[in-house]
Amino acid sequence: MKVNVIGGEMDVREIDEYMKYVGKKYAGRQIKQLDIVIDGDFIDLKCHFMDTDFQRAYRSADYLVNDMDKLNDAKQSEFAEKERHKI
Repeated sequence: MKVNVIGGEMDVREIDEYMKYVGKKYAGRQIKQLDIVIDGDFIDLKCHFMDTDFQRAYRSADYLVNDMDKLNDAKQSEFAEKERHKI
């Protein structure tokens, strides 16, 4: 993960803690770059993520998933009963 500190300087240990924080917050997503923006007493974290390669996308109740296993049993059976449309 590339890290940019903008607007000041930061100790390496503090940078490591922010990296751990965003790693836990966005578990399961690959972070390409982290911008740590220092504005006086405030810190703004901006994460840039790797592109996700979708084989197939499913839309369910406004959620977009690339794997049906992420949906509960009721949603999986709802998809099984839907009419398929050719692309």
